[in-house]
Amino acid sequence: MEAYRQKPDEIFSELNSRADGLTSGEAKSALQRFGPNQLESRKKVSALVVFFRQFLNPIVYILVAAASIKIFVKGPFDAMVIVGVLLFMAIVGFIQEYRAGKAMDALMQMASPKAKVKRNKSIEVINSSEIVPGDVIILEAGDKIPADARLLEAANLKINEASLTGESLPVDKNTQVIEQETPLAEIKNMIYTGTAAVYGRATAVVTATGMRTEIGRIASALLNVKEEKTTLQKSIDKLGKSLLWIILFAGILLVILGFWKKIDPVDVFMMAVAAAVAAIPEGLPAVVTVLLAAGMQRMARQNAIIRKLSAVETLGSTTVICTDKTGTLTLNQMTVKRIFADGEYFDVTGQGYQPKGEIQQNGQTVSPERSPGIRKLLETAVLCNDSHLSSKNDSYEIIGDPTEGALVVAAAKMGMKKEDFENKYPRLDEIPFQSEKQFMATLHQIENVKVACVKGSVEKIIAMSGFYLKSGKVEPLAESSRKDFLEAADAMARDAMRVLAAAYMDFLQESVKLDEQGMNGKLVFVALCGMIDPPREEARRAIATCKKGGIKVVMATGDNPITGQAIGKDLGLEGSLNLTGKDLSQMSDEDLEKKINDAVVFARIEPLHKLRIVQAFKRLGHIVAMTGDGVNDAPALEAADIGVAMGITGTDVAKEASDMVLADDNFASIVTAVEEGRAIFNRLRNVIFFLMTTCFGELLTLFLGVIFVGEAPLVPLQILWINLVTGALVSIPLGVEPHAGDELSYPPRNPKVGLLFPGMLMRISVLAGMLGIGAFLVFYWTLRHYEIHEARTMTFCSIVIFEWLLTFNARSDVQTIFKLGFFKNRWLLLAVLTGLVLQLAVIYLPFMHQPMDTVSLRTFEWAIVLMPGLFIFVFETFRKVISPELFGLGKWQPFSWKR
Repeated sequence: MEAYRQKPDEIFSELNSRADGLTSGEAKSALQRFGPNQLESRKKVSALVVFFRQFLNPIVYILVAAASIKIFVKGPFDAMVIVGVLLFMAIVGFIQEYRAGKAMDALMQMASPKAKVKRNKSIEVINSSEIVPGDVIILEAGDKIPADARLLEAANLKINEASLTGESLPVDKNTQVIEQETPLAEIKNMIYTGTAAVYGRATAVVTATGMRTEIGRIASALLNVKEEKTTLQKSIDKLGKSLLWIILFAGILLVILGFWKKIDPVDVFMMAVAAAVAAIPEGLPAVVTVLLAAGMQRMARQNAIIRKLSAVETLGSTTVICTDKTGTLTLNQMTVKRIFADGEYFDVTGQGYQPKGEIQQNGQTVSPERSPGIRKLLETAVLCNDSHLSSKNDSYEIIGDPTEGALVVAAAKMGMKKEDFENKYPRLDEIPFQSEKQFMATLHQIENVKVACVKGSVEKIIAMSGFYLKSGKVEPLAESSRKDFLEAADAMARDAMRVLAAAYMDFLQESVKLDEQGMNGKLVFVALCGMIDPPREEARRAIATCKKGGIKVVMATGDNPITGQAIGKDLGLEGSLNLTGKDLSQMSDEDLEKKINDAVVFARIEPLHKLRIVQAFKRLGHIVAMTGDGVNDAPALEAADIGVAMGITGTDVAKEASDMVLADDNFASIVTAVEEGRAIFNRLRNVIFFLMTTCFGELLTLFLGVIFVGEAPLVPLQILWINLVTGALVSIPLGVEPHAGDELSYPPRNPKVGLLFPGMLMRISVLAGMLGIGAFLVFYWTLRHYEIHEARTMTFCSIVIFEWLLTFNARSDVQTIFKLGFFKNRWLLLAVLTGLVLQLAVIYLPFMHQPMDTVSLRTFEWAIVLMPGLFIFVFETFRKVISPELFGLGKWQPFSWKR
């Protein structure tokens, strides 16, 4: 029978489970039986396919054609050498691409969702993939449903099932048994994988996981979704296609020149092959893959997990970071430090989540029994609360919201355990917290009276109150008393405290349904609670770094303006304008655009205000990164250029909408990711500069040789070898160059400025020209003094050495190798040393001479070979010292921000 037609007891019996969940042993056994809770992913490409994919390259087709002709013209040996080199390049490409793919898979695992389950009679947070049938899961607003499950308890639960049924509005859920067979969209007592809780809370028993779920049955449709390439990858593809046209033109021109110079047709063909081999930067696609994977791994190690590849390239252009306060700019270790009750202040001792401390007044311990206000405050705080204090090996942690957790800890310090109160006074109804409502309420049977426990922002709770608690007695809330509470709240806010208010309401009637309208003006205001969340020291430094790098940082917080401004000032967010949610509501879009560039703190902000802030900044031409953690933050995260979700406190819905997840909820991790985003783009530019300079330099050498000498300075196999010991070997290490350290010392990159800019093209032209002319001069001089094979060998070696030295200059377009640190990129040094050994083998091993058209060089000949490379190395070094921005034209196209 379908689970929705069964009673919970029947399901528990069928799955060998119970209301307090499975044990670890039972869960392990079920995991072996049912398998992991995962949908079958898109069919992965096998290692064999990745290997053979290396041969799907224009350069391979050209060289295979050359090898075929070699068999008939010069015998099989030369052809075998070409095939051997191609095989070696394929192996190098395979290792790079396969390792990059594995790295991507590991990053995806890091971003896998979590779930709260009851196991071993306690609440545990586990990976969703470990959930099994029979597990009892706990859900709150914002949680993504990890498996198909039958509801056991549901409090105002609403589920967004659009991804499964197409229903655009959230669906109300309940626990009632359905007797008859019912269509999926009308089943109210079940929740399904892939949908999301948008309101309320619930517990449910898992009935199906993985491919046995409803969405698993239609998963085959998801497996055929084609992966979209990022803008960066499309740009690389476009560059590759442009180069193919250049190669085609160069090949035709060389053929014409060859016949004009009356060169043998076979040699003409081989020259055209050489031109194609020289001009195709075959290592570029592999470099992009490896570079992006390595950059994402670096970010992950710094707690920034990239969910969408497009975010990597956008990060470097970020001009505004709009961040939450709690947990992002602060430590998110809330501790209750002060209470205002019965017209008096009380201090709370203790730090963190350790339930050790006491309430004091003037240094004297105060018990809750002595102060009815404190007693009622703590009772309300633990009942109107969804967080739990968990202990393991004398270590304490909060499962749930840290602010609520601080209240649980404060009550525990007084011996008031949340679990005891929940068992004694079970929850009958609730209004879950939503940032736009700014309060939460729960209903309980206490003694013979139904009581609503309410907590929230001071402004909201005091507006809903008509009475207050004074020395255990309920008094009308006069204007003077309201003023006292508000002044006390302001005083705590000025000390950078987050202030919450607590209230309650007794109901005499038997049947009660909580609603805001029914409580308005009738609440009994109890007390104020001030809690400290210390600013992160690293956030302070990160904000200073952002200012230096031309990035504007603004804070968007739900706290009151005084607290927000106090924390903002402490962190260095000082500006001429601070706005509240009320201010935003009263502004038109045009007014907001006029003021937003001057704003630094947005207080009492609701999720839809965040969306307006993002849209306003974007209309002004900014590239915006926005943080969020709640289900209602999803629209703002989607609208931002970089949506940043919190990994610890963030809801699954927020994470799904984001481009990046912060594993530590730390603002400094965003700045680190922006820095890495800039570094990745710089590295990619460096690799493209290197590959294009060498490719066009080799091509120019060929043209000059044919035009002025009537001979090709290099044979195709030599060019292929050059591309192997320089391009393939050093481009990857060049692409993982360590940070230069100046990435956040210059303005953000305008997204309109692509990988290539005018100054970079000028630099490529100058250095490629120097390479081509220098190598040709070596060929021309040696040809006059030696025979053709020796001339080609010296030209061959001069280009290899030139390109090795160029690699070190390519590490930065403005900093010299001596400033960067000669030994800083150890992988690059290792690659060059490996290439040196291989190059010496080609020159001095006799069996390599015939296929590579080389001869052994004498010592003094190496001095001639070294000259072009050393000249360019010295030239570039002095250029960077004297005029580092000589080739900077078009690099810093300014943003056209509107005012």
